[in-house]
Amino acid sequence: MIRFRLSPDVLGTVRLALSPLVEVGSSLRLLTSPRPPAVHRRWLRRISAELDRIDLELLLATVPADGPPLAVLYPSALGRAATIEQQLITLAATPAEPILDDLVRIWTGRARPRSVQRLIEAGSAAPRLLADAITGYWAIAIEPYWDRMRAVLEDDLAYRSNRSASGGLFSLLEDLHPEVSLDGAMLNIDKPHYPDATYDGNHMTLVPSIFLWPTLVLDHEADAFELTYPARGVGRVWEDLAEQSAADDPLGALIGASRSAILHQLVIPLSTTQLARRLEQSPATVSRHLSILRDSGMVVSWRSGRSMLYRRTALAGSLIGGQRRPVDETVEPVAPLHVVADENRTAES
Repeated sequence: MIRFRLSPDVLGTVRLALSPLVEVGSSLRLLTSPRPPAVHRRWLRRISAELDRIDLELLLATVPADGPPLAVLYPSALGRAATIEQQLITLAATPAEPILDDLVRIWTGRARPRSVQRLIEAGSAAPRLLADAITGYWAIAIEPYWDRMRAVLEDDLAYRSNRSASGGLFSLLEDLHPEVSLDGAMLNIDKPHYPDATYDGNHMTLVPSIFLWPTLVLDHEADAFELTYPARGVGRVWEDLAEQSAADDPLGALIGASRSAILHQLVIPLSTTQLARRLEQSPATVSRHLSILRDSGMVVSWRSGRSMLYRRTALAGSLIGGQRRPVDETVEPVAPLHVVADENRTAES
């Protein structure tokens, strides 16, 4: 059990942040899992045919199937505006030595894949090699879905902010993750494989993640700690990925094709501008439809930063679910991907 003794002013120093690079590391770990979570299998099936276009062997060397990932994939989150481009620039400029030392550490006691040796032999060029490989992976596996993912992440942060404002620290953390509990001023994190320890915590950062589900990642130093946890509503990211034809949309005949299309998109929170871009309509037109849908109890709205976000209600969801035809999604199981070990090389101890 890991314990953080929270200072009285820790609530005022809680940061809510996003990290695109965390999604890279967590999604790569799914590729090596023998039993990936069912919630992500639709995504896995979609990207599997594209993965031979990138240096996947090199990337999988950073995430042993039965061990910790490379720490550089989980950098300290600085805020809600971080982009993958910014994080990859930082990664490429990182000194190679700590990355390579960490690489050797995470493969100690395991048969090293050939790609580990490639990174070691690259020396000072290793961070750039990793950044380039991640760039290709991001374009195929995450960028096409990033708007959907970010909307769910932002929704989680808005939820956490509201909980904090209404109920304080306990309300903020009580449903964060099953491994997290609060006992007075003591934050308990149930990690059975970690040695028992108690720390004083004055600064806390919370980072939601789509692909991390159902695990929890803890990083701490000095009096600060960071928790990366599964975002609420992860399953919504992959809903309605398949486009429906007009013939399959009786709801459109009832309320209009444009309003039906808006409701199908709002399985995740989106702004007027995002909806207009997705539906190739003007923001003014989309705004009029949203006003009607909101007055009809089909959508709700709230402000997040400079944007007004919309999401469909349970009423709209039940209408969509009631008109949807059963879909046969019988597919072959998703096979885990494994890096190739060099049988002539043993791990250093």
